[in-house]
Amino acid sequence: MRVLLFAAVLPSLLLMVYIYRKDKIEKEPANMIIKLAIFGALTVISAVILEIIGSKILDNFYDSDETVYKLIEYFIIVAGAEEGGKYFILKKKTWDSPEFNYSYDAVVYSVAVSLGFATVENILYVLSGGFGVAIVRAVLSVPGHVVFAVYMGYYYSRAKKAAVNGRISSDESNRMMAYVVPVMLHGFYDFCLSMDGGKFIGIFLAFDVLMVISAARKVNRLSKEDAPLKEQPYYSDYM
Repeated sequence: MRVLLFAAVLPSLLLMVYIYRKDKIEKEPANMIIKLAIFGALTVISAVILEIIGSKILDNFYDSDETVYKLIEYFIIVAGAEEGGKYFILKKKTWDSPEFNYSYDAVVYSVAVSLGFATVENILYVLSGGFGVAIVRAVLSVPGHVVFAVYMGYYYSRAKKAAVNGRISSDESNRMMAYVVPVMLHGFYDFCLSMDGGKFIGIFLAFDVLMVISAARKVNRLSKEDAPLKEQPYYSDYM
């Protein structure tokens, strides 16, 4: 039991440390990261409830073997509920925080929330499926949640920067993207895994590799280009 728990939790810890160490300028408080992870873990409850309700409603309209059923299930119900819960916690707990003052902060916060969720989900799967499941999920599922979180954090950072600097329309559009992009990525990820046939396995593997590479590059770039959210006012030399 202890070995399985360790195997279930370890991937999240390693990934959180990696993301946290990329925060070069001003480290976020450890207690804030822990709180975000705990609240992220609690969103498993809301996700399960929404997924059960959504599936029961969907059963009245389509057969579970139909492609349209799986599209709605994974893109709207599963991804919508899980990423929605994460975004709600992210926005509620960090938007007005004085600690949220650098662009890379948003990635740290988003990943903390997402890994809280992923850790609980991983524990449930690993305890029921064993060590083999732990290995597969350590390679695919947990990093997948981090990738979704990186994109959420990227657009969330852009939204906060726009809001701080008075660009309201950009703030609203980026907040929408902070939710929609992770939902689309998450939905496609789960949909490919749900489909039978080697074609979808190939599509999934190619998508997963590209998604991880893209997210890793984005993290490196955001870390290097980290800067205060508040833009410095421009003063002309002739004033």
